[in-house]
Amino acid sequence: MRLSQYFLPTLKENPAEAQVVSHRLMLRAGMISQTAAGSYSWLPMGKRVLSKIEQIIREEQNRVGVHEITMPTLQPDELWQESGRSDAYGKEMLRIKDRHERTLVYAPTAEEVVTDIGRRFMKSYRDLPVGLYQIQWKFRDEIRPRFGVIRGREFLMKDAYTFDVDFESAEKTYYRMFSAYQKTFARMGVAALAVQAETGPIGGTLSHEFHVLAQTGESTLFYDPKIDELKQADTLDLKALTELYAASDELHDPAKCPLKEEELRTTKGIEMGHIFYLGMKYSEAMGLQLQGADGKMFHPHMGCFGIGVTRMVAAVIEANHDEKGMIWPWPVAPFHVGILNMRVKDEATSQICEALEEKLGAMGLQTLYDDRDERAGVKFADMDLIGVPYQILVGPKNAANQQVELKNRRTGEVELLSVDEAVNALKSQQEHFARQVFQG
Repeated sequence: MRLSQYFLPTLKENPAEAQVVSHRLMLRAGMISQTAAGSYSWLPMGKRVLSKIEQIIREEQNRVGVHEITMPTLQPDELWQESGRSDAYGKEMLRIKDRHERTLVYAPTAEEVVTDIGRRFMKSYRDLPVGLYQIQWKFRDEIRPRFGVIRGREFLMKDAYTFDVDFESAEKTYYRMFSAYQKTFARMGVAALAVQAETGPIGGTLSHEFHVLAQTGESTLFYDPKIDELKQADTLDLKALTELYAASDELHDPAKCPLKEEELRTTKGIEMGHIFYLGMKYSEAMGLQLQGADGKMFHPHMGCFGIGVTRMVAAVIEANHDEKGMIWPWPVAPFHVGILNMRVKDEATSQICEALEEKLGAMGLQTLYDDRDERAGVKFADMDLIGVPYQILVGPKNAANQQVELKNRRTGEVELLSVDEAVNALKSQQEHFARQVFQG
């Protein structure tokens, strides 16, 4: 992609309305544009990151055997009346009337619809287990939307729902999804901590929140240091991990904490995911019954598993930035490599840039070629703001020797390499992350 032809409306100054780092940088880098309070248009670069995060989530959900569907964003209130949740969300749930005066809700979640699907098509224990998920837009009428896409009104969410024959099976599903979440966040290049959580209006008993660790996070987390030890082990003991103490500031009670204050570790985090064991709360309320192996009817046990997809973009930035801009982890970067032509009117320099653009593209690497006739300082500032993992700087002096400078955006390290050496270094990075995907 050539920057001269790309829609990337960057800003030099920090927007006055942006209170947190991710909001400020997303606006400055031309990733999003505010349409209304808490609602944003996703511009080309923001959409690229959003799509990559979606794809990682999709791959890890598919890997554990849940199937993608799409459910309506507008749902009949009658279904919510059946479950008894029609008033649970209060004014946060947007309600509208259609031309027939039927009440519709703009769904903040979809337990009712998926349970209705279950009772239409599931007949016996032989149909289980079943896992269904969607990546769909949601709406919550926040009284005071803030922090950009971290707490917006309209947001993209992955919500999965599972059906099992009994608690033992549902518990196994829960831990399998727990593991999938750990892998999902690790693939995005962020550290995540699972903490004990309340279930809120969704209901259920067993519940964990997943917080992306970031010093600018809005939640303070308290946790048992044994969690760090477990996560460093070759084989992750998921049940042991979920049983160790970890809680957010909202749930942490020093008087009831099983650990002494000096034994606890603290960190900051942003909630990105929430998983629940729902039990039979919805299958009972909505009359979902299946025939068991003994011929008797039973209500399946359900689980609910969510990830805030739009929120995740902001969380990655909060965990990966410096004073110059964003520092994208390779798997979610809008582009892998930025090529900076330091003198577009120099034929040798432009030839190397164009050859690199073609060669890296053929390898499957996504490049952003800055071919603008701009000052070097402008190009450096824009590329650092955008935060692509690697930059290739091509100027007349080095071009004459078939050399380029390869800059690592995270470390700031710059190497003078031949063109082939630079290509091989980037190929090694590509292969490294490809192995991570394959190994899961």
